[in-house]
Amino acid sequence: MVESVYKGQANALLSQIRAHQERVDLIRSDAPVQRTEPGSESGFVQYVQEAVESVNATTQESAALRDAYERGEDVPLTHVVLAMQKSSLAFEATLQVRNKLMKAYEEIKNMPV
Repeated sequence: MVESVYKGQANALLSQIRAHQERVDLIRSDAPVQRTEPGSESGFVQYVQEAVESVNATTQESAALRDAYERGEDVPLTHVVLAMQKSSLAFEATLQVRNKLMKAYEEIKNMPV
């Protein structure tokens, strides 16, 4: 049973990695930029919003598992540690993306016109 749980978690993580890679490939592609009406969210803004919401959900799931373990519920410690590591990794990746975006913004802002 434990082995099937780990396989399921590994498959879920692998599918998330594949979905992220597809998004990265889409961003890197030479697809034309689509202009949208002000106030409508699509494209890059929507992608960033979904990514932040996903990181938030991962963090909340990790906190819920940790709290359940601390209350003495029947939650394996390995699940708690795995969820906390997944949450930490997601947050760290989001932080690195933010840093890259800020650096790109600064470079564009300092370009001579």
